[in-house]
Amino acid sequence: MANDPSPAQQSAYQQSGVDIEAGHRAVALMKDAVARSQHAPGLRGQVLSGLGGFGGLFRPGFAGLQDPVLVASTDGVGTKTKVAALAGVYGGLGHDIVNHCTNDLLVQGARPLFFLDYIAMSKLIPEAVAEFVKGAALACEGVGAALLGGETAEMPGVYVEGELDIVGTLVGVVDRPALVTGERLEAGDAVIALPSTGLHTNGYSLARRVLEGLDWQEVRPDLGGSLQDALLTPHRSYLAAFEALLSAGLDIRGMAHITGGGLIDNPPRIFPDGLGMQVDVESWTLPPLFRLIVERGQVSQHDAFHALNMGVGFLFMVPAAQLAPALEALRAAGEQPWQLGQMVPGQGVQLSGGL
Repeated sequence: MANDPSPAQQSAYQQSGVDIEAGHRAVALMKDAVARSQHAPGLRGQVLSGLGGFGGLFRPGFAGLQDPVLVASTDGVGTKTKVAALAGVYGGLGHDIVNHCTNDLLVQGARPLFFLDYIAMSKLIPEAVAEFVKGAALACEGVGAALLGGETAEMPGVYVEGELDIVGTLVGVVDRPALVTGERLEAGDAVIALPSTGLHTNGYSLARRVLEGLDWQEVRPDLGGSLQDALLTPHRSYLAAFEALLSAGLDIRGMAHITGGGLIDNPPRIFPDGLGMQVDVESWTLPPLFRLIVERGQVSQHDAFHALNMGVGFLFMVPAAQLAPALEALRAAGEQPWQLGQMVPGQGVQLSGGL
């Protein structure tokens, strides 16, 4: 391996803390994974540009849609990046951001088309960047989207050494007659929950504070692995579950992605005036990771359901008469659904029962 150039041999840009060659190396490491996502079976002929252009080119095909509507979502993964940086494991973050944005589009009935990522660090680590992008490309393949491009930024003086920031933008499409807005929700509708795979991408500031002092590498029987592994478990996608309900001909009147704000803040975003939701807190068993955080941090029930997803990743609202076939369709698709509660007159979310 060649020695690092001396200060006298470095360019002025390198001396300022920015290594252009590291950026080129990162692109080379991720190029094949990105190309695979752009040539997924459902995207043939739609991606018109490879990695490295000034802008990604995508030719949408809307066959069979009466009135196509584009839906876009931009988000990040919060301070989960700090856990990943401490562990030196970055691939899961790619899955996190793609699946998070996919679920946000899904709430309105939209399917993903293409994704753009942004990763910024104080000092670029090409292998870390490539690991993240490869994870994002794999997640894009999983939901039928193309990783169209993105940005890698090296910003000394803005980001703390060893830290990184991650953002993603996903664009999808839905036929306007098939938009899911929640406006048809009625009192008595059943609320079906699907489990999360962990914290997903929210609540890490609370979790890191509460769990400080524990050995994160120690294998814990209650978690089935280490605390670090549990915290870094990727955010999952619920697209296949949505497709299963549609294929069964069921009436999906509303959906909610349980992210920052938890079960308290997220579902009401789609509630019509005068309608609320009753949640039976005893309808599921609190996963061990959440119980550890709540008990060790002495977190109140309201704060816990406000800061964490508490093991609930996504909600489907269907007519009460369709509860049984909806549960059956989801189980046939490999899911573990349960009735979380129901829609009721009122407003907001009412928690019934205790942890």
